[in-house]
Amino acid sequence: MAGYSARVKQDIARWVDRGLIDASTGDALARDLEANESRLFSFGFVLAVMAALLLGAALLLLVAANWDAIPRLLRVIGLFAIIFATYVGGAVLKSRGQNALAEALWLVGAAAFGGSIALIGQMYHLEGDESAALLTWCFGTGLAALLLRSGLLTVAAAAIGIAWMVVVGFDDWEFRHSTHFYLLIAAALWLISYWTRSRAARHLILLSLVFYACLLVAHYNVSDVGIGLALVSTALFALCVAVPAAVEAIFRIDSLLPVHCLIGFLTGMLLIQVDQLDYTGRLVMSALVVFAGIAVALYFTGRDSRLLRWIAYAGFGLELCFVYVLTIGTMLGTAGLFFASGIVLGIIAIVIIRVERRIGGGAIKQAGAA
Repeated sequence: MAGYSARVKQDIARWVDRGLIDASTGDALARDLEANESRLFSFGFVLAVMAALLLGAALLLLVAANWDAIPRLLRVIGLFAIIFATYVGGAVLKSRGQNALAEALWLVGAAAFGGSIALIGQMYHLEGDESAALLTWCFGTGLAALLLRSGLLTVAAAAIGIAWMVVVGFDDWEFRHSTHFYLLIAAALWLISYWTRSRAARHLILLSLVFYACLLVAHYNVSDVGIGLALVSTALFALCVAVPAAVEAIFRIDSLLPVHCLIGFLTGMLLIQVDQLDYTGRLVMSALVVFAGIAVALYFTGRDSRLLRWIAYAGFGLELCFVYVLTIGTMLGTAGLFFASGIVLGIIAIVIIRVERRIGGGAIKQAGAA
């Protein structure tokens, strides 16, 4: 956010210098930007979070090391006291405007809650496994995020939910149907993220849904899953192009849904190609679909998102190398392989340079026309 704010302030200063807006309007825009700027994800906030995680881990290790020496009732009271103190202390800091420290302290509370689940379960010999503990931890952290309106706790709950999906998803490498429950978890956390204004949580959930689709290949046909993921991603991308304002109003991720759509499309096509390795013709056809999809993504949304462009470039280069190794590379010797690889990489570099120049030139022309 800080980088975004700095760029916008530079743009405001340039607009004032060129006479596009008057000085008073520029000042008003700058003040509004500063008033709505999120200062959470600063270097100091990152250090505070790291310190919180270390303190939480140290606290739990200290309790665990002296576990047998502490009376049972005192153990339970002590664990709940730690959780209560961190959440209440964070709320006090929040009321005083110390948002970053409050979020960090709440993270300690969430970590203490997770550790308490394990320690109390061990103490009372409660039945259950890691997945049940993770699910309880996820629900507790999500509820805390909802009550405290914490964006960081929303991200933490989403990460714990993903961990639950991974743990419960495989049992001796067999996909469990109960993993589909993750869709309800993701939906609930998505709704919570609106209340906590956590764009980071929504980004994480979208990426986790792509990973969830990949887990489905353990139980369903690989090509079917790949086709489904690619088609859903394409349909969402089409909506982003047709009604961008409406899509952004729903997802609220700074118009970055096309990036997730491209990731989903490339992942789906990769699954299809992995399932078609023995069929060179089908592999080449799927590669052409990938190249066409990348070109469409760059044409419609590449100018507005550098992140999408670099993902498109990476996808283009990896796809080209993938097809090259499986078709042409196997026919060449070592020296020929290196020589041809250099040519392929040179072609990729030329294409990227030309696209970047064209996008940059178009942006300058639009600015001049304005």
